[in-house]
Amino acid sequence: MHDQGPRSLLLLDPDADERRLVSRVAQKADWMVVSAADLDTAGSLLQGPHGREVRAAILSSWDNEEGPRTIAALREHSAGLPIIVLAEKGSIPLAVEAMRAGASDYLSKPVEPERLLDALNTHADRRRPDGELAPLSEKLESDLTLDQLIGAAPIFRSALAVAAKAARNRLPVLICGEPGTGKESFARAIHQASLRNRFDLVCLDTKPLSQQALSSALFGHVAGAFPGAFNEQVGKMVEAHEGTLLLKDITNLDKGHQAELDRVLATGEVRPVGCNGSNSVDVRLIATANGPLPANFDKGLKERIETTTVILPPLRERSSDIPALARHFLARIAEQPGMRPLSIGNDALAVLMRYGWPGNLRQLGNVLFRAAVQCEGTNLTADDFPHIATQSRFSGRKSDIAPKLSKASSDQALAGAGPVEIFDEDGHIRTLSDIEADLIRLAIGHYRGRMTEVARRLGIGRSTLYRKLGDLGIDTAA
Repeated sequence: MHDQGPRSLLLLDPDADERRLVSRVAQKADWMVVSAADLDTAGSLLQGPHGREVRAAILSSWDNEEGPRTIAALREHSAGLPIIVLAEKGSIPLAVEAMRAGASDYLSKPVEPERLLDALNTHADRRRPDGELAPLSEKLESDLTLDQLIGAAPIFRSALAVAAKAARNRLPVLICGEPGTGKESFARAIHQASLRNRFDLVCLDTKPLSQQALSSALFGHVAGAFPGAFNEQVGKMVEAHEGTLLLKDITNLDKGHQAELDRVLATGEVRPVGCNGSNSVDVRLIATANGPLPANFDKGLKERIETTTVILPPLRERSSDIPALARHFLARIAEQPGMRPLSIGNDALAVLMRYGWPGNLRQLGNVLFRAAVQCEGTNLTADDFPHIATQSRFSGRKSDIAPKLSKASSDQALAGAGPVEIFDEDGHIRTLSDIEADLIRLAIGHYRGRMTEVARRLGIGRSTLYRKLGDLGIDTAA
């Protein structure tokens, strides 16, 4: 829970229209907004009788000359005040400048309401005074193939094996996982490995849309279909014809849209809102959800999309993958303008492996970017992650602490070797059947579900492989 008491937000921007836009978003989440058109006004507000109630500040414009001076002046009035910078989208060099000048966070315009509120809540939460650099890790992500997705933990390899088999057929796919676990990266990799990769992967994020807007976005509408529908709109189902539709957060669809989507997938016919006719489409659906589909989800659609389900583990359940993931992120960070190559020491990796990462891969990328921006040397150490060390030691939240690895497994992960764990958490040798099961899962993921190749590489017959899958309780889809 956040600290009790009034939460005031200082919004500094000379543009009154911009101030109104940001204010509306913040006020809906019970922030009291105090606006300032210039630095003098902002300083007076911070020094006034209610200055102590200001829990965060937003600079909704940035200039490389005035920006650092503005941050320094605000810090003089309130040294620990979290300062979030809003600036034009896609400028990592600008973000680096803002961070080096002392900004706590950076968000790209036009900022999504959920992103803004998440950043405000993160920085106002005094248990997490340093927060994370909210959107930047997404800029660092490039489209990876299934072979390039990082992870050797058996639980991750099982998910990879299901994804590899799914890529070769035309059936819908459901990808479940906590926010930040890489659901969209998996979806893109599945599409890229499929026979539909010559055509587009079309994305629709359901979260920010009302139910009426979802109808138009998904199925399209004709002009005059409803008040305000002045022009025809082509829906994403039609736009994704012969390709793949990635439907993010499918649980945001109401029962009516769920039933209509099931009908479209069954018949291949899309009826735009307000239209008597229909369009024929050939679309492969990949849907994501933050957890299992609820019991009241449309039965027909649920059965259709749950046939192939990829379950992505949270990062805390595969902490042995963190060294490889950290090095991957740092390599991508080094490619960005204004950044340089950095190594990372085992002491830092040990700190990262102890943390539970409630924000998963996205949070890991954010934290590494922040550390890389602020690092003055060429090697990241444990001292570059003080807030992570504090959280993993003293937080009362289970999500802040990763399950403990055995010393042997931890040493193995730090060395970047041995994807199949030999020792259990007590330091004893694991049973042969458990090791064999992990090895088979690893092989299925590595060879992308090609069972003949898996059997050949393991030196056993295909029938023997399937018998072992049954004996060891491994789902043949994984």
